[in-house]
Amino acid sequence: MRKKRPDFSNYLAHFTTGRPPVSKEENNPSLKPTKGKTAYQRLISILQSKKIIASNLPWTGRQAVCLTECPWSSLIDHSRQYSAYGIGFNKPLVFAAGGGPVYYVRKDHWDKQNWDNHLRTFVTPFWPTYRSKKQRESVDFGTVDYSQEREWRVPHDLLFEYSHIEFVIVKKYEDMARFPKELKDAIGRDKFIIMEVYTNIERLWPVHNI
Repeated sequence: MRKKRPDFSNYLAHFTTGRPPVSKEENNPSLKPTKGKTAYQRLISILQSKKIIASNLPWTGRQAVCLTECPWSSLIDHSRQYSAYGIGFNKPLVFAAGGGPVYYVRKDHWDKQNWDNHLRTFVTPFWPTYRSKKQRESVDFGTVDYSQEREWRVPHDLLFEYSHIEFVIVKKYEDMARFPKELKDAIGRDKFIIMEVYTNIERLWPVHNI
């Protein structure tokens, strides 16, 4: 593992959402536990099944489980895009499962490539707001910049055991109190992080820009 730094994390987090699940297999029975569920309920479902189901990706249509390597100082902001509910693993586990960092590829380079299907799982177009006027005129494509997500992907469902879990994030104390006891016992209460606590710390002592 790389030496610890404040701008770098050896861990990856997957955040749940309350949005409808996206899958190529609309009738996939494995999606039933997530349909119509809140982000909190989906976290419970993931932990009970010990599986994160891959979703469809924009631009390529490939399927993957998406995670972020944002350090904690950025996770609070990152969670606003998804939810305050997530699960974390270490990078060796995800890498061994076939995962890796996303390639953010300039859109003018993207158009010149014939991506292998496997590679298409890991690519995302990059066309930032600071592109030049000439570039705007030469490539008919809107602004796309997800580089702040520092994303990793696994090209299939991600299976895990409770011993693989590095941390579980919940929004508030009430979530921890109502969390299924059998899951808290299996995972370990010391691995639960309450987002509300750290949001308040940042509000009172704003060391980071949140």
